[in-house]
Amino acid sequence: MSGTNRSGIKAGTKVAIVLKKDQRTGKLTEGFVQDILTNSATHPHGIKVRLSSGEIGRVKTILDS
Repeated sequence: MSGTNRSGIKAGTKVAIVLKKDQRTGKLTEGFVQDILTNSATHPHGIKVRLSSGEIGRVKTILDS
């Protein structure tokens, strides 16, 4: 599932994000959502979240719901 819609992402959801430093390579980091940082309902590059590990990035795929 795509990470461009805020409605599909909640705290505790397992997601794959791309960190700012990995945007060129597209390397994905998996983790659980702690906070949703994007206020708008959608974002073309993915909703920005903070993982429970403290890493911040844009959601590329939702791994479970």
